[in-house]
Order: sequence, then C-alpha cells, then structure tokens
Amino acid sequence: MPVVVLVVVVVVVVVVLVMVMVVVVVVVIGVVVVVVLEVIEIVVVVVVVVLMVVVLRVVVVVVLEVIEIVVVVVVV
Repeated sequence: MPVVVLVVVVVVVVVVLVMVMVVVVVVVIGVVVVVVLEVIEIVVVVVVVVLMVVVLRVVVVVVLEVIEIVVVVVVV
C-alpha cells in the first residue's frame, strides 16, 4: 500500500512540474513575441520618419530650384 501511495505522489508531482514548465515556456514565448513586435514597430516608425525627412528635403530643394529659375527668368 505505501508503495502505491508513493508512486501516485511521484506521478502527481511530475505532472504538476511538467504543467508548470509548459506554462513558463508559453509565458516566455509570449513575452518574446511581444518584445519582437514592439521592436519591429519602433523600427518601422523610425524608417517612416527618416523617409519623411528625406522626402521633405527633396521637396524643399526642388521648390528652391524652381524659385531660383523663376527669379532668374523674371530678372532677365
């Protein structure tokens, strides 16, 4: 009888430990996924801001060139 109780206790402890390990692994995977998604979001925002700055610079240069051409044509 004591051997059966010992086996049952060992089996229960092993099952509980396995369940705890599975929960920990799922939580860790969830945290990693959230962190990766946040990093991707930050990178996308930075890339969009850089592209906007580059486009804005190009637009400013083009507008200045057009103004220069108009001024030269009007003066001449």
